[in-house]
Amino acid sequence: MPRLSAVIITKNEAANIGGCLDSVAFADERIVVDSGSEDDTAAIAKAKGARVAIHPFSGFGAQKNFALSLAQGDWVLAIDADERVTPALARAIQRAIAEAQADGYEIPRLSSFCGRQMRHSGWHPDYVVRLFRRGTAHFTDHVVHERVLCQGTVARLDEPLLHTPVLRLEDALSRMDRYSTANAEMIVAAGRRTWFLTGVARGLYAFFNAYVLRAGFLDGREGFLLAVANAEGTYYKYMKAWLAGRRG
Repeated sequence: MPRLSAVIITKNEAANIGGCLDSVAFADERIVVDSGSEDDTAAIAKAKGARVAIHPFSGFGAQKNFALSLAQGDWVLAIDADERVTPALARAIQRAIAEAQADGYEIPRLSSFCGRQMRHSGWHPDYVVRLFRRGTAHFTDHVVHERVLCQGTVARLDEPLLHTPVLRLEDALSRMDRYSTANAEMIVAAGRRTWFLTGVARGLYAFFNAYVLRAGFLDGREGFLLAVANAEGTYYKYMKAWLAGRRG
């Protein structure tokens, strides 16, 4: 049976890392790369039997590529601390690596927002490459919104990966601030010009796209909250880039 390595990057994930590691207990090795957590993330991971490495954070893509470099298995499963592999997905992963009919596999991600699983709003179906043969794939070097580039054939699994990025509205606000800052830095670094009205127009469209075009209204009140969060994140991303450009 081919060996499987599960890799996870963390920063202050004490509330999540235990459950995440438990969900990938079927892997032959579990690697956690921590970027200096101020809570018990590393201690919990070690207690769960994971190999823990401390590495300074320089962007999600670079951090995940470092975690990938530590993997020893024939196959790699890359997941986040706020994701869970269900027993059904674990069986599907084991079948996939045993049969090896592709070099990488997309997994449908089922995400929740403030306690509700989102079936619309642009969040579902959300196929992400997370399982791949070691040596055939790597992460892009994007600071945020990194993705896996697989050089071989890519197939799909049917069982979903559970994702709980936003448990409370406060989590959405925190993510919005962090991600809008990182995205603004990418815009500035790329030399893209932005104007004041760019943020206004893009923010309004982000709400319309999530709530109307992507049927967020079918996700109930949480769908409305998510659409507003998308609008705010987009608005602040471009406004931060505009302000940075005006200063520099």
